[in-house]
Amino acid sequence: MNEDKPDIPWDPSRQPGQEETPAEPRRGSMVLGILLGALALYALYFGTTSGIAPDQGYRTFLAGPAAFIPIAVYLAGAIVLAVRPSTSRWGTGLLIGLGVFTLVGGGICVMALSQMSSRI
Repeated sequence: MNEDKPDIPWDPSRQPGQEETPAEPRRGSMVLGILLGALALYALYFGTTSGIAPDQGYRTFLAGPAAFIPIAVYLAGAIVLAVRPSTSRWGTGLLIGLGVFTLVGGGICVMALSQMSSRI
């Protein structure tokens, strides 16, 4: 055992003054992935769902089950980026951004529904 650092076993191939080289920094920013991912999803859904109300005749392509297609494409792309080592931080940020989109979007939806009057 090395007397200077008792936790690390002694390695005869290492010279006493030799320092270990730092690991290569990862590319991509997790925070940027979170922000851009959540904002892109909000822009998509708030920008294209203005004609979903029944009194407007469902004039948007995101009416009904087709609303889940952009989420599925986003999720597949984020998983592919998260699995690749060179883009893992970016993909992780996109996956977290999807969670932020769901959490905040659900809160906005509940808020809007709670403020609706119950006149039928």
